[in-house]
Amino acid sequence: MGSERRVVHIVDDDASVRRSVAFMLKTSGHQVHTYESGADLLKNNAHLEQGCILLDIRMPGMDGLEVQQALQEKGVGLPVIIMTGHGDVGLAVKAMKAGAVDFIEKPFERETLLTSLGEGFRRVSQKEVTGERRKDAEVKLQGLTARERDVLDGLAHGLPNKTIAYDLGISPRTVEIHRANLMTKLGVRSLSEALRIAFAARGE
Repeated sequence: MGSERRVVHIVDDDASVRRSVAFMLKTSGHQVHTYESGADLLKNNAHLEQGCILLDIRMPGMDGLEVQQALQEKGVGLPVIIMTGHGDVGLAVKAMKAGAVDFIEKPFERETLLTSLGEGFRRVSQKEVTGERRKDAEVKLQGLTARERDVLDGLAHGLPNKTIAYDLGISPRTVEIHRANLMTKLGVRSLSEALRIAFAARGE
């Protein structure tokens, strides 16, 4: 991913922090967008460029944890790095449990910031790979009949052939035939490979 794609969204209520961090990042070749509050960021959530969110944990109005939660509820999957003041480690750990990539304590060195962002951008490119996998899987599943998809769904829930047969009102032998057909169509040799495709299509 070239530096032209390395976009960072800085969310901090302190204008001097926004300025200094933005300057630090711009001189490192990043593209920067700044927001003075979580609400300001969320207002633009539908148009956020792919990149990392650098989020202050203590802000008036919505704090960083609430912003993080709101982003998740809106389906914004950008990696979040939390900026904390001294003594906010407990909050930062909560943020990590809620899915933040990392947290850094203010005042931080440029290197610390760039290392954290490097991890965030690694997640962005992985997410793109996951997105591709999901699309590929969805395309493969479109080649199955409705009944074959039902059988695969049963297998993905860990059900044995007999239970799937009972649930679908067909014989276990018919389930076996559907199972063999769907594996041929998906181009897989083992059940685990078929399940990986099923889970990838669901984004799991």
